[in-house]
Parts: sequence; C-alpha cells; structure tokens
Amino acid sequence: MAILIDGYNLLHAAGIIPRGIGAGTLERARSALLNWLIAELEPEQVAETTVVFDAANPPPGLPRRVDHRGLTVLFSTEHENADALLEDLIRQAAVPRRLVVVSSDHRVQRAARRRRSIAIDSDDWYFNLRNRRENSTAEPREETKPAVPLSAAE
Repeated sequence: MAILIDGYNLLHAAGIIPRGIGAGTLERARSALLNWLIAELEPEQVAETTVVFDAANPPPGLPRRVDHRGLTVLFSTEHENADALLEDLIRQAAVPRRLVVVSSDHRVQRAARRRRSIAIDSDDWYFNLRNRRENSTAEPREETKPAVPLSAAE
C-alpha cells in the first residue's frame, strides 16, 4: 500500500517539534522524522511513502521534490499549502483504495474518503507504528520518539 503523510501533522504527533523554533530547527526536525520513518517502516513501505510538508515563503532554491534515502519528500512550493498538495496527490492516485493517507486535517481526510482511500489521524498512525515495532522486537526499545539532531550551538 502506498502511504501519503502530512509531514508537519506527524511531527506534532511524534512530539519532535521543539519549543524554540529558530534557524535550522524545522530542518533538523524534518530530518529526524524522515530518518525515524526509514527506521520504522519496512523497506518496501519506504519506497511507497510520500511525505508532504508546507512551504509557505520557502527559501530560494528549495526543491519541490527530494529523495531522502528512498522516501519521497514533497514541499508545497507550487500549492497554497500542504493540504492542497495532498488533495491533488489523492485525486491523482491511480489506485486510491491502496492509498493510506496520514493526516489529522479533516479536509484531507474527507478528500481521501471520497476516493475510497484509508484516512487515519497522525496521532493514531504514529502510535500504531511505534507499538507495532515495539511488539515485534524481543527487546523493548528505550527511545521510541525520534531524536532531533542537536545544532552546533546546542
């Protein structure tokens, strides 16, 4: 199944958006989330996963599409916001019934359900993925929350 993720929704659900948002903080938080997804998802799921982030007032040269170790990452540079891009991607899905849409935004969930895609809240999806991995390993892991890399100043 293809997975379409509202990136900032999942960042909040995972609790990895730090309190003090400064230069580079969002970039580090995004990177931590993407690295965590790669570690938690099965390899075939990574290849079928797209993470979408808002890009209001993006810095010059921000690419619209990035490959992050097999994950497709899209920035909504040509859309009003990530929700609009997610809705477009849902509309364009060749097999919408095989699409899982991870977002807590009701507008995005309605768009997914109209196409008969599976819509799931970011909090629920994060909890299920984290618990699935914990239950499948013999040794419980200490840290289940993605770690945000520290900046040079930190």
